Amino acid sequence: MKAEELKGKTEDELNKMLLDLKKQQFNMRFQLSQGSTENTALIRANRRDIARVQTFLSQVKAGAATADKAKSAKPKAAKKTKKAA
Repeated sequence: MKAEELKGKTEDELNKMLLDLKKQQFNMRFQLSQGSTENTALIRANRRDIARVQTFLSQVKAGAATADKAKSAKPKAAKKTKKAA
């Protein structure tokens, strides 16, 4: 999962995604303890995906994501230069 995939999501969608990822992590831990998992790298990737979703969720709650959009929408004023006489 990449951060670009999360940018357009709403708070409800992020919460649902977080819940699904935590359920998946729970199942992976049981598979690991039983020795039935083959790819242990998926556990690390899942943990990082959870952290990524939590980060975006906190940004949405704090309003940082909307503030960034507002900053990029404002045009920059051109500097006035004095001409040498």
